[in-house]
This record gives sequence, structure tokens and C-alpha cells, in this order.
Amino acid sequence: SVPGSKMVTSAKSTVPTVTDQAAAMQLGQCAKNLATCLAELRTAAQKAHEACGPLEIDSALNAVQSLKNELQDAKMAALDGQLKPLPGDSLEKCAQELGSTSKAVGSSMAQLLTCAAQGNEHYTGVAARETAQALRTLAQAARGVAACTAERSSAAAMLDSASHVMEGSTLLIHEAHQALSCPGDAESQQRLAQVAKAVSHSLNNCVNCLPGQKDVDMALRSIGETSKKLLVENLPPCSKSFQEAQTELNHTAAELNHSAGEVVHSSRRTSSQLAAASGKFSQDFDEFLDAGIEMAGHTQSKDDQIQVIGNLKNISMASSKLLLAAKSLSVDPGAANAKNLLAAAARAVTESINQLITLCTQQAPGQKECGNALRELEAVRGMLDNPSEPVNDLSYFDCIESVMENSKVLGESMAGISQHCKTGDVPAFGDCVATASKALCGLTEAAGQASYLVGVSDPNSQSGHQGLVDPIQFAKANQAIQMACQSLVDPGSSPSQVLSAATIVAKHTSALCNACRLASSRTANPVARRHFVQSAKEVANTTANLVKTIKALDGDFSDENRERCRVATMPLIEAVENLSTFASNPEFASIPAQISNEGSAAQEPILRSARSMLDSSAQLLETARSLIINPKDPPTWSILAGHSRTVSDSIKSLITAIRDKAPGQRECDHSIDSINKGIRDIEQASLAAVGQSLPCRDDISLEAVQEQVTSAVQEIGHLIEPITTAARGEAAQLGHKVSQLASYFEPLIVASVGLASKHMDHQQQMNILDQTKTLAESSLQMLYAAKEGGGNPKAAHTHDAIAEAAQLMREAVDDIMVTLNEAASEGGMVGGMVESIAEAMGRMDEGTPPEPEGTFVDYQTTMVKFSKAIAITAQEMMTKSVTCQEELGGLASQVTLDYSQLARQGRLAAATAEPEEVGVQIKGRVQELGHGCIYLVQKAGALQMSPMDSFTKRELIECARAVTEKVSMVLSALQAGNKGTQACITAASSVSGIIADLDTTIMFASAGTLNAENEESFADHRENILKTAKALVEDTKLLVAGAASSQDKLAQAAQSSAKTITQLTDVVKLGAASMGSDDPETQVVLINAVRDVAKALAELIGATKCAAGKAADDPSMYQLKSAAKVMVTNVTSLLKTVKAVEDEATRGTRALEASIEFIRQELSVFQAKDTPEKFAPPEELIRMTKGITVATAKAVAVGNSGQQEDAISTANLSRKAISDMLVTCKQAAFHPEVAEDMKTKALLYSQECANGYIDLLEHVLLVLQKPAAEHRQQLAVLSKKVASSVTELVQTAEAMKGSEWVDPEDPTVVAETELLGAAASIEAAAKKLEQLKPRAKPKQADESLDFEEQILEAAKSIAAATSALVKSASAAQRELVAQGKVGSIPANAVDDGQWSQGLISAARMVAAATSSLCEAANASVQGHASEEKLISSAKQVAASTAQLLVACKVKADQDSEAVRRLQTAGNAVKRASDNLVKAAQKAAFDKAEDDGVVVKTKFVGGIAQIIAAQEEMLRKERELEEARKKLAHIRQQQYKFLPSELREDQS
Repeated sequence: SVPGSKMVTSAKSTVPTVTDQAAAMQLGQCAKNLATCLAELRTAAQKAHEACGPLEIDSALNAVQSLKNELQDAKMAALDGQLKPLPGDSLEKCAQELGSTSKAVGSSMAQLLTCAAQGNEHYTGVAARETAQALRTLAQAARGVAACTAERSSAAAMLDSASHVMEGSTLLIHEAHQALSCPGDAESQQRLAQVAKAVSHSLNNCVNCLPGQKDVDMALRSIGETSKKLLVENLPPCSKSFQEAQTELNHTAAELNHSAGEVVHSSRRTSSQLAAASGKFSQDFDEFLDAGIEMAGHTQSKDDQIQVIGNLKNISMASSKLLLAAKSLSVDPGAANAKNLLAAAARAVTESINQLITLCTQQAPGQKECGNALRELEAVRGMLDNPSEPVNDLSYFDCIESVMENSKVLGESMAGISQHCKTGDVPAFGDCVATASKALCGLTEAAGQASYLVGVSDPNSQSGHQGLVDPIQFAKANQAIQMACQSLVDPGSSPSQVLSAATIVAKHTSALCNACRLASSRTANPVARRHFVQSAKEVANTTANLVKTIKALDGDFSDENRERCRVATMPLIEAVENLSTFASNPEFASIPAQISNEGSAAQEPILRSARSMLDSSAQLLETARSLIINPKDPPTWSILAGHSRTVSDSIKSLITAIRDKAPGQRECDHSIDSINKGIRDIEQASLAAVGQSLPCRDDISLEAVQEQVTSAVQEIGHLIEPITTAARGEAAQLGHKVSQLASYFEPLIVASVGLASKHMDHQQQMNILDQTKTLAESSLQMLYAAKEGGGNPKAAHTHDAIAEAAQLMREAVDDIMVTLNEAASEGGMVGGMVESIAEAMGRMDEGTPPEPEGTFVDYQTTMVKFSKAIAITAQEMMTKSVTCQEELGGLASQVTLDYSQLARQGRLAAATAEPEEVGVQIKGRVQELGHGCIYLVQKAGALQMSPMDSFTKRELIECARAVTEKVSMVLSALQAGNKGTQACITAASSVSGIIADLDTTIMFASAGTLNAENEESFADHRENILKTAKALVEDTKLLVAGAASSQDKLAQAAQSSAKTITQLTDVVKLGAASMGSDDPETQVVLINAVRDVAKALAELIGATKCAAGKAADDPSMYQLKSAAKVMVTNVTSLLKTVKAVEDEATRGTRALEASIEFIRQELSVFQAKDTPEKFAPPEELIRMTKGITVATAKAVAVGNSGQQEDAISTANLSRKAISDMLVTCKQAAFHPEVAEDMKTKALLYSQECANGYIDLLEHVLLVLQKPAAEHRQQLAVLSKKVASSVTELVQTAEAMKGSEWVDPEDPTVVAETELLGAAASIEAAAKKLEQLKPRAKPKQADESLDFEEQILEAAKSIAAATSALVKSASAAQRELVAQGKVGSIPANAVDDGQWSQGLISAARMVAAATSSLCEAANASVQGHASEEKLISSAKQVAASTAQLLVACKVKADQDSEAVRRLQTAGNAVKRASDNLVKAAQKAAFDKAEDDGVVVKTKFVGGIAQIIAAQEEMLRKERELEEARKKLAHIRQQQYKFLPSELREDQS
């Protein structure tokens, strides 16, 4: 699956760059098909695994058994000389394969042990299968080595050792299977560990049979044997003089150093060369050791002799390590860090030799320092041979800094060397030589690392990928810990060395533990996750034990303490070894970079300068070596000066080469030029499109060119994040990514221009070209920012620009994709959508999900939302498939977007779900839904192509049903993962229902209609209420505890609390009813008390849901605690109320106390920073303050009267007044149009008002309990304080409205509101007219067909004109208020109020007349009404318009702008009405003319016709007379109510 996914990704990223259209389309289609098939295969494999999982271990066992038999057969053939190599097999190839596979076998076995120990059957099966696969490769490699080996005995030994591996592996897999049945059993774990050790031993033996390995082993044994000479107590007597011994030591040291270099070189070549080099090395070591022992005999004291022997032991250990590293590299040349470990081992040999020479020899001044330096330079030279691996962790810019610093140090040291040669200061000369040597080593390392980074950053090189863990870090830590442990147990270690070793151990074990923690959070494999956590614990525990023994050793360096320390190091070394083996699993490995030929060529200038620097530095040191002995030799001085110049020049050229080759800069320049050219091409195309001269591309279909644009834009989108990361801190990746980006722009621009040319619509053409240009420009901005950032993490000033450019690119990509998807979905092209869904499904299975930022609850909530959205869209698609197929594309696009979001959240939900099985189930269900969505989208596309195909319609409906079903499966999987939070959601819902029910009950109680059904007293219910309330307190405790415990317990607690609150409300309602409706206020107090409890419980359940599974110090836990406190307070308050309710002396007091507590809680909710869901106008806030004024007056009255009944009603009133004010104030203050300072003021004053009111109520309580005159006097002061807060609040509300604020009850304002209302109703009528269509009727020869059209147009224009008229009247009225002709305060005159009434009635008449006109027009065109009704409606509009104009003009300035607008609007109405009347009259007249009377020719018939006509005429005349009288009467009645101005004017 993983290689397949990689192939799909590579194919997709290649498509835009393929120039052959047919090939590009074919490749794109194949990639899509492969992605879909992979998704289906993954699901099928998952199901198959569920069915046959346990059989995997058995099949692995069978596979390993058959491998063992094959190896036995091969051995027989080898002994008979019949074993032949297979085609393509060679000794070197098979040997390397065997070496690398042996590691894979070791790693998969470590995984197998872990899985079996954890009892995870699924992953044990996977690990057994992987082990069997690795063993198959091992067996094939072993057979190849044996077939290519000439000696039959060696071949048979090779095959034998491989057979032993198979035997051990069979036993191991069998034991693992057994251990699964009892995961915690110590005995089976021990057996497993023993079998694993035996297999590990067999693997080593197998590798040791490889050619070349035996020779290295012999060399290692030889070094071990020779080193035994160091263990004797008395050294043999000296056989040479001190001078001879010293010369011999120097000679053998040089030889050994040279041999170490040869071992390093040969390990990368053939096995025979390695065999020769290791043999020579062991021989040289033998000679060197003899010379060292001879030298030790010449030491002056016993201490010096111990020190020399100690140094020889170090050289022996370093030599063994060098051979082991060489052996490891020759077996597996591709192993991470193997080259670096080998180079480090060679340097360790050099350093230990130098230490011995420094200690032992007494040479001429300055000689040994120069010799040491030369050996060090020779050891580091290997770093410059083809650097294809990172040398250290330095970034490119760190390398430049390192080169600058070291070159400065080297310059000073070289000046010092020259100076001290002249003065003959030998110690200072020695120091300068050592410093220069260190600086040169630093320069070489930096040059090696910089050249590696330059090689890797070349676009033709393959950049590596970071794995789950860094094996180099693990290997380095492992080596450092082993070295430090050896130093700890070495009897010769001084206290300072012991402390230094302890520090190294602590540093590296800490780094390993952090790496494990990071790896465990990034892997999706639960077994690996647990193993990393377990390994980190083991390493931490064994380190802690070791540190204890080190502390004891530091206090007393006795042999006993050293032994304890040695024993404590062993478990640590073993734990680190085991961890390193597990971490070397190929599943976790990084992919190393592959440097191309072009990359190697780019490295050359840096390497050439560095080599020149080393050569000239070595010559300079040789020259200085002779000058310090003979400073009076002028020719040597000139040679030294020459070498010094060469060193200086080579460092300068090194710095220049590193700076010139800065990764990514050249590629950024090329990419910028390329995209600039593309932008010019788009601009040319845009000009052509503007001039309507863009030539259409006929060589490609619309679908194909759309596909090309889509794939190029998608690939550009995928590159945004990698470029951002590279530009900020990964210089080596920058060149790759920007070159890749630029490569997509040429095909994108060609395809975009082609796509634009295919569209006939000019606007669509410009859209596509503009959006492509925007993307190109944002990419250009990104490239400039990336070039400046250059991958330097320290260039923080560029990082904001990079982030901004990335955001612009994302937006540009999103815009184009929206346009393309819309176009594609309209045409039924759903390939892109199917691909998006398949991609989202594939991402769910990717190994390491991003670090989850939220909890499972967060992801669950979001997933429920998207799942339901998909189900709703699927239902809609079912409907649209029948009624409106063209909308299916948009709906399919919506399903795709929702599914992508669902899959992203699903991946995180699966990672955070507990237990793991739920996560697996969620993942599986979401993927199944993905398949359903793909089928649905495909059917939608097919139906758009052929809308009449009934079979496709049926299939789409089936697919939509399947999607709905699968959504319910996803939802049930989510609920299984989270019973507790789901129960909280359900409980919260039922509690909110209870609160609504209690609000209704309070309304009944206030109205005095809450009565008991039978004769019972409150005492009958009291005990029940108290008992249920106490049960609720217990549930509250369980609920709070449930947040920190399991989901099951939380679910139980939530369900129980919901059940108990239901019971409590029921019994309290019965209790309140039993008190009788004579005392409604007390009933309300009681119900309010239980409502407070229910509200607090709702808050508590919400807080519990948020806090579930969080840490104890999480902010949500503090919210939970405060919610629990409020809950307990409210339950206590209920209990007190229940006890006081029958006590007439205290129940008023109790009601006030409850109200004070309620107001406090409401105030704390008010002070929260959350934005309200809806907003309120400032007028609403002013209206709410009136309730507070009334309540304040009542409160003061209660204080003065001291009546308990009054106290109860005041308490109930206060609750409502303050609560309403706080809610409304927040809604008004947070209105988007309210300024920030106004908002702050409003919130502050309402808070002051509430606090002032609390003070007032508390004082009323005091007065009730201790009635005294001075206390009563204080009431007035407190009430004034509340009143002043209310005044300030009202003023703030007025200011919120700005200069336009007016009293909502002012008649003028009412007039304006009515005018605007009239305008709205007229506009609604106009809209209704627009929807009308003339009725169809049979054509007659001579009939005019446009009468209905005329009516509708005329009616529409009347509606539009009256709408404008009413709006103008509104503006005119506002102007009058502003001028002061009409007061904004109603107190100044009744006349203004009367005038406003006239204006209102006129506006209403206009609206009513227009409405009836529209109805008449509607009826007329549908044939239900006469033209006469239409004419009279139009005349009524004209008349009411005239009245409105008169009403407005009464007090207005005749020259004002508003009156002019009003007159224009009035004229428009009159004109429109006249047109309608004319049209209708003409139609009626034409109709009268056209409908000619047919006169009957027969006499009797004719007489009858005349009589009927006369009768009709008389009836009509009578009806007309009656209608005239009725109209006159109506007008007289209306005239009575008209304002005086209108009457005067009309008269």
C-alpha cells in the first residue's frame, strides 16, 4: 500500500510536466484508477485481516519451515559441487544483501517480541509475516554467497549457519504465539527472551561466515591476544636503549596510523582488500604494542608506568572498535551513519596514539606536537573523500559561521607559530600548533558538511526524507554511553573523569528518552508506541540506578563501589542496545539522500579548496617542525611564508566557494525568471481576450485542458508548505522545491490560456486568466521571500514575509480550485472529486498523524457535524435527481468537501480514541463511507451527462441511501468511543427541555392557574423534595468525579443526574401546586429555586463534557470546579426555600436571599467574554430598564412596609428585571455597529446597576430582619444609586443609536416606522407582480394580445413608484424633525402628534391601495376580475398618493431637497397610475368594439332581445346610483378622522 501510494503521488506530480497530451491524460487517469483501487484494496485487506488475522502466525511458521528445508537441500548440492549461482548473483552483491537483511531480521524480531509481550494479536501477526519475509531474503542471500564461494566447506558452513537462524526463528515465532495467550506471564516472557538471544547469536554467526568477515574476526582475535600482554603484573626487562625505544615507538605509531587509514578505505571496496588491510593492521598493532611495552619499561615511576599501560589499553580498545566499524560498513554499506562511525573510530585511534606519544617521548622541542597535529590532519582527510553523508548536524549557515570562526583562530595560531619559532618559546609554540590543528579539523568538518549540503541541494540529486527516529542519533548515543560506561569502570579513572563520564551518560540517555517520547507520539502503530514509551522508561530507570552508584563512588573510590558501578552499567548498556535494535526497523528509517553527478560537480570547488588547505597546512607544520629546532635558517623561513600564503589563499577560496554555492539561490533566480516570463504570457492572453481575439485551441478537448489546469494547480498547492519549511530552515531542500514549483507554471499557463479560449463567455475567460495571474504573482512573491530567507533559521526577519506569501498562495490556489470545480461539476466531470475523496481516504492510513491539538471530544463533535452534512446533501441529491439534475454537480462538490474534512478529523479522532479498537473501527467506517461517496459522486456525474436515464437515477438513489446508512455507522462508531461525552450531550439536551418546561410552569403560576389535582398539602411533598435534592447532590459528585475517570462511569453519572433532576422538578411542581393558586408569588419562588438548580446542572454537565479526560491542571478543570460550587449553592438554596415556604415569617426573606444569589450568578455569566448568539437594538435595552425602575420602587416599599408577601413578589420581579436587563445589555453592546468605547460603557453601567441592586436587596433584607429608622433612610440612598446607574445606562443606549436616536414611543418615530413598513409592503407587492405571467388563452383572429403585458408593466411601475414615494415621505419627515418643525420629544405639542397620525394614515392608505392594485392586476391577468376593478384600484392609488403628498407638505420647507424628491416620487406614481388606467380603458373599449352584438333576425326573438337589453340597462343604472351613495358615505366617515391640516386643504 505504501509504495503504491508513493507511486500515485509521483505520477500525479509528473502529469503537469508531460508535454504529450495523450500520454499525460493516460498517466493521470491511470494514477486516479490506481488510487481508487488502492483505497478499495486497503478496505478489503482490512476486512480480510479481521477474518483471517490469527492465521498469519501459522502461515509465517510454515514459510520459515520451508526455508529451512530449502537451505538443507542447497547444502547437499554445495557439498556435491552442484550449487550454481542464480542469474545476476555475485559474491559482493549477495554478501551485502545478507549483511543488510540480517539487521532487518533482528529488527522485525524485536518488533515480534514486543507485540507478543503486549498481547496484541493483530500486530504480532504483522511482525511474524515481516520476519518471515526478511528471513526469505536472508536465505536467498545465504544461498547466493554459498553458490559464489569456491570452497565447499565454506559454502556448507554458510548454509548451515543460515539453517540455524531458521531453526531459532521457528522456535521464536512458536513461542511468540504461545505468549499471546498469556500476555503478562513472566515465565513465557523469559523463554521468549532466551530464544531471541539464541537467534541473535545465530545471526551473528551467519554474518561472520561472509568472506572478509573471518579475516576481520581473526584480526580482532589477534588484537585481543596481543593485548593480554598488558595484563601481566611485571613487565619484561628492557632490551633497547631509551633512544632506540622512542624511535621504534614513533615509527610503529606512524605505521599503525597509516594502516588505520587503509582499513577505512578498504572497507568501502572489496572483501579481499578489507581482509588484507585488517591483517596488516593487526600486524602493525602487534609491533606497536611491543614498542609501547618496551617504552613503559623505561618509565621513571610506577605511576607513569600505569599511565602508559592505561594508554596502550585505550589504543587496543580503539583499534578493536575500528575493525568492528569497518566490518559493519563492509556488511551493510548503506547503513545510516556507518561511514561517520568508521571515520570517528579512525580518529579515536589517532588521538589515543597521540596521547601515548605525548606521554612517553622526550623529543627535541616542538616535535611531538607537530607529529600529533600531522596525524590528526591525516585522520580527518577522509571526510573530504566523496561526502555523501552528513558529517554533523550543522546547517549550511552554521557551516559558514564555523569556517569564519576557525579561519580566524587558524590565522592567529599561524602568526603565533611563526612568532614563537623566532623567539624559541617552545611551550607557546606547542600550544599554537595544537590550536591550529583543532581549527584545521573544524574547518575540514565544516567544509565536508557544506559540500554534502551543496550536493544534496542540487535539483538533480534526490533529497532524503526524515524517518520516525534518527538512527544516527541512536547510534551516536549508544556509542557515547558505552564509552562513558567503560570510563566509569576503568580502575585508572580519576574523580573528574568519573564525573565527566556520568555527565555524558545523563546527556545522551536524556536525549534518547526525548527521541522515544517524540517517536511514540508520531507513530500510528500502537505496539511501536508502547515499545518506545517502555524503552524510555527502562533507559531512565537504569540511568537513575547507575547515578546512585556513581554518587556512592564519588564519595568513596573503593573497589567495592567500583564493582557496584560496573554491575549497574550492564542493564543500561543492554537497554540502550535493545532500543537501538528496535529503532533500526526499516519502518522507522529515514531515506538517505542520493547525490547526482551534477551535485558532485558542485561539491568539487569546496572540496578542492579544503584539500589544498590541508596539504599546505601539513607542509607548513613540517617546516615549522624544523624551524623550532633551527630558527636561524633563512631558506626555511621563506618556505614557511610560502606555505602560510597558500593556506591563507585556500581558506579564502573555501569561504568564497561555500558562499557562491549557497543552496537554492541559483534555483530561486531561475524560477523567478521562468515565472516572470509566464506572467508576461498571461498578460498577452488577457489583452487578446479583451480584444475578443483569443484564438481557440482545437487540438484538445475542454475536459482534457480542465484536467491539466486542475492537476498543475493541485501540485502547486502541495508545494506551498514544503517551500515555506525549506525557506525558513532547510536550505538543502530549497533548490528542489522552487525548481519543482517553477516546472509546473509553464504547463499551467499554457493550459489556462487554452481553457480560457474554450469559453465563449468573456467574463469566464477573464476570470480564469486573472486567477492564474494572481497565483503566478503570489508564487513570485513567495520566491523572492524564500530567496531572501535562504533556509537560514536565524534570518527571523524574513519569516513573516514567507508566511504572508504562503497565505496568499493558498488563497490563490483555493480561488482557482473553486472556479474549476464549479465548472467541472456543471459539466458532470467528477474525476477530480473522486480523486479528492480517494486521496482523503488514503491519508487516513498514513503512518503518523499530526500531533493532535484537541481531544477526542473535539474531533467527535466536528465529525458528527460533517457526517450529518453529508447525509443531508445525499438526501438532497435524491430529490434533485428527479427535479433538477443540473444542481447535482454543486451537491457532489459539497459532499467531496465535507468528506475531506471528515476524513481529516477522523484520522485525529482515531489517533486519540480510547480504547484503540474504537479508533480502528472509526477509521474503517469513515473509509467505507468514502467508497459510498465515490459511487454517489460518479452517479451524479453520469446523470448530468444523461439526465433522462431512469436506470442511472435509480442507481443514484440507491447510492444516496447507502451513504445515509454508512453515515449512521460512522456516528455509532463515534458514540462507542465516547459513551460518556455522548451521554453528557443527551443529558444537557433533556435538562434544557426541563428548564423550558419550568418557564411555562412559572407563567401558569403567575397567572394564578397552577392548582393541585387533589386535596393535598405541601407537607405531603416536602420530604420527597428534600430526599430527591440530596440524591442530586450525590449525582453531582459522581459527575465531577466522572470527568477524571472512564467514559462508562461518566455516562452513568450523566444519565443518573438527568433522571434525578427530572424527578426533582416533578416533585417541586407538585409541591408548588399543592400550595394553591391563592399564593402565586410563593409558588413562583419555589419553582424559580428548582429552575436555578436545573440551570446550574446544565452548566455543570457542559463543563464536565469539556473537562473529560483532561489533566488536573487544565483550565477546563477549574471551570468544572466552579460549576460544581454553583450547583451545590443552588441545591442548598432550594432546600432552604423548601423549609421556609410554609413559614410566613421568613419566606419573604428567603425569597430575597435566593434572588440575590440568582442575580450574582447571572452577573458572573454576564462578565464572561463570550459573544451572544443574537443582538438587540438599543431601544430594547431602554425598554428593559423600565422594569428595574419599577422593581427598585417596590424594593424600597418593601423595606418601608416590612411585609413578607410584598418581599416575595419583589424578589420574583427583581430576578426577572435584572436578568432581562443583563441579557439585553450584552446583546445590544455586542451589536456589530456599536463602537468599542460605547460597548465598554454599557457593560460597565449595567454591571454597576446590577451590583447596586444587589446592595439594595441586601439592605432590604437587613431592614426586614432589623427594622430601624436609620436603616430605612439608607434605602433611599441605595435606590438613588440604582437610579443613577439606570440613567447612565439609558444615556449610553441613546448614544449607541448616535444622532438619530429618538424615543421609540414618539409618534414621529412611529410615523417613520409605519412609512418604512408601508414601503416594505409595497416592495413585497411589486415582487409578487414580477412573478405573475399573463394567462394563456385561445387566439382570435382580430384580438390584441398585449393587454396583460401592459397591465403587469403598469402595475409594476406603480408599485416601484409608490415604494419610492413612501421612502421619500420618510426622508421628508426626518428632515422636519431635524429642522425642528416637528418636535422629536412628544411633550411639546399635541398638534405634532396629530400631524404624525395623518402622515401614518396616509402612508397606510398608499400601501393598502397598492396592495389591492396588485391583487386586481393578478386577478385580471388570470381572468378572474374585470378591467373596471383594475381601473378603480389604480385611481385609489393616485388618490391616496395625493393625500400623502399633502400630509407631508403641511409643515415642510417647499424648497427642501426632501420635498423635491417627494414631489418627483408622487408624480411618478400619478404617471404610472394614469398609464395603467389608460391601458385598461383602452382594452375595455377595444373589447366593447370587438365583441359585436349578434342581432337575431326572427321577430319574436328580436323583441325578447330588446326587452332583455333594456332590463339590464336599468339594473346597471340602479347599481351605479347605489355605488355612488356608498362612496360618498365612506368619504364622509373618513373625513371625520382626518387631521385638521388635510381638511382645510381639501376644503
